[in-house]
Amino acid sequence: MERPDADLRLDAAIARHAQEEGALLPILHAVQREFGCIDETAKRRIAAALNLSRAEVHGVVSFYHDFRERAEPRPVLKLCRAEACQARGVEALVPAATRAASDRVAIETVYCLGLCSVGPAAMADGQIHARLDDARLAALIEAMA
Repeated sequence: MERPDADLRLDAAIARHAQEEGALLPILHAVQREFGCIDETAKRRIAAALNLSRAEVHGVVSFYHDFRERAEPRPVLKLCRAEACQARGVEALVPAATRAASDRVAIETVYCLGLCSVGPAAMADGQIHARLDDARLAALIEAMA
């Protein structure tokens, strides 16, 4: 996370949710959206704002796969590999998707995007894509690269 305006943006993200019940997760999501990661500085400032220890914040960040400690420089495709998408053939799509992505697009596994009846599914740039096959998934990855 680059400074100096980062501190102001971080403080704003914290302030938007600090008074909510269970504010930690909304703050972590806000910081992740704003900066692409939750680094040590953010963990310390969030902990101080919520009167938590840095270890408590770190524990939550490290528990959830969606939170990163370093920003991913590449676009990220989240490919659902939960049971329903597996039953609908997602595993057969993985080799071609990996080749299409090469080192231009990061492919992450998620375990349910909530589209079990129309899988295989993926999320790119916050948009959900369903009923993927090799061609549709390759086109989606190509559009992201």
